[in-house]
Amino acid sequence: MKIELPSQSYKYVSENSSECDAQTAFVLTAQNKKYLEDAKSRNAHSIINVKEIAPHFGIGEIKIVGITGTNGKTTTASAIYSFLLDLGYKVAMQGTRGFFMNDEIIEGKSLTTPSVLNTYKHIYQAVDAGCEFFIMEVSSHAIAQARIEGLEFELKILTNITQDHLDYHKTIGEYIATKNSFFQDECKKLINKDEPKSSFTVKNTFTYGIEHNASYKLMAYSLNNASSGIIQHFKEIVPFTSSLHGFFNLYNLMAAIGAVDLLVDDGLEKIVEVVEGFAGVSGRMEQVSEEPNVIVDFAHTPDGMQQVLNALKEKELLVVFGAGGDRDKTKRALMGRVAASLAKKVYVTSDNPRTEDPQSIVDDILEGIEDKSIVSVELNRRKAIEMALSEQKADEVVVILGKGDETYQIIYDEKFPFDDREVVREILKSKNK
Repeated sequence: MKIELPSQSYKYVSENSSECDAQTAFVLTAQNKKYLEDAKSRNAHSIINVKEIAPHFGIGEIKIVGITGTNGKTTTASAIYSFLLDLGYKVAMQGTRGFFMNDEIIEGKSLTTPSVLNTYKHIYQAVDAGCEFFIMEVSSHAIAQARIEGLEFELKILTNITQDHLDYHKTIGEYIATKNSFFQDECKKLINKDEPKSSFTVKNTFTYGIEHNASYKLMAYSLNNASSGIIQHFKEIVPFTSSLHGFFNLYNLMAAIGAVDLLVDDGLEKIVEVVEGFAGVSGRMEQVSEEPNVIVDFAHTPDGMQQVLNALKEKELLVVFGAGGDRDKTKRALMGRVAASLAKKVYVTSDNPRTEDPQSIVDDILEGIEDKSIVSVELNRRKAIEMALSEQKADEVVVILGKGDETYQIIYDEKFPFDDREVVREILKSKNK
């Protein structure tokens, strides 16, 4: 991707060495330094360190908020974005769902944290549109690969740390250390006080929590017909209500409310007034059908699954799920154990198998399930969903996990159209004819 920068000795910049020429400067990052000689061989106009060009993209002209954690990044980022917009601020957001600016979608889904220059371009667009805040999800891959190089954060937020991405990080210790490395500076931070694996520099740190005393403490809450709570921040005590379901979403809301309070001077009382206006994120605890009750969620880690299923534990659950191929194999049995412990019936199927044999992925999941009598295996995801819906009784809930609002299924290196929500609607429509 070439980006044109006016009023410079070069015409373009690029972090891709193959795009370099006499008019294009090579932007050197921690991620692409191995291609430096290739850029030179292509007669790149010049070699520029990524931090040197930051001012040209307006990096210092906008308040950047970075959110990391295993679960909750997308919901927390989206809630902050929603609250700030409803309070009258101009805001941009970059993450798993894409790039949004002032309540408009600018780009569709991509990596949780894009390449350095892509993020710089988004910040430039946000500054040009008059945005005061740039909210971004920060993945563990992005931290390890320095894809946030040169960014100056106004606020950093930690949601939680549970197992994920061990295909990349190799050990849980390395994964935890990578997440925590984001919080070792003196930047303003907002940390989940109930996360025992967190480690951070104390200076400029604020906390939020439910179980432990924190800067933003949830004193009381209710999960009847969505959620509500009472927050204490020093001497301030304010109530809030939300349409979001699930205990885990209380943490996401607390993080978002605390973050907005740290970013603006409106006061907690005014901030909590806009909480109810946030309807949540597509594909996160999304009720696709009320009768029969069918819920779709993105949860794809053992902890994420447990949070979603615990939120529905008063119901009898029929759970459809799989696990992604070419990803962390060690979490598969754990996912199976979680599903079997909380569901009446489990339907194990394919997720995004990629280059792995779908059956071998299922076999890994089944290793975590002792009582196989509650399990049905159907590798065809559509048929697995159809099976669960056909066996569902009036008081049961079908919960389909793993893909959320994804609109495709990845088999080998191809993406095939597949949306759990649309599949459910099609099956139910055909049943009602």
